[in-house]
Amino acid sequence: MNQTAIVAGGCFWGMEANFQNLYGVLKTEVGYTGGHVEDPTYRQVCQETTGHVEAVRLEFDPGKVSYQEIVEAFFQYHDPTLCKDNCLSQSNQYDSVIFTMDDEQNKIARDVIKKLKRSGEYDCRVITSVRPASEFYLAETYHQNYYVKHNISIDTDICC
Repeated sequence: MNQTAIVAGGCFWGMEANFQNLYGVLKTEVGYTGGHVEDPTYRQVCQETTGHVEAVRLEFDPGKVSYQEIVEAFFQYHDPTLCKDNCLSQSNQYDSVIFTMDDEQNKIARDVIKKLKRSGEYDCRVITSVRPASEFYLAETYHQNYYVKHNISIDTDICC
């Protein structure tokens, strides 16, 4: 049976593009979650009045990729710190958050973060939070599959 993961880490366009290339990920959708306004628009989220973050919802086959591997990939796809010149420090909509679907995902996410913090991989403090999944609102159609639609390679350094 397929599983769902929801992660947020910077601009959802690049995060989605990276996950679309991860073996075992079957479907990706970008949207907004974690806020207090029902069915927010991109404009509202950008104004930082809704409490939402830009996120990617993934459907994956756990027989091909584990949830732990999803979380580990998430940390390879963005900088989870508030270092100088980091996109995450520009806007709350780009916060680094793992939204867990159940207790098992919560434990795995926290264990990966703990290991990452001990690794010394980053010069700055890892600020990724773990929160229970809440309502996920699909982003507008023009945001879905953005890199594919605009023929942008993942190698391109795009920072929203």
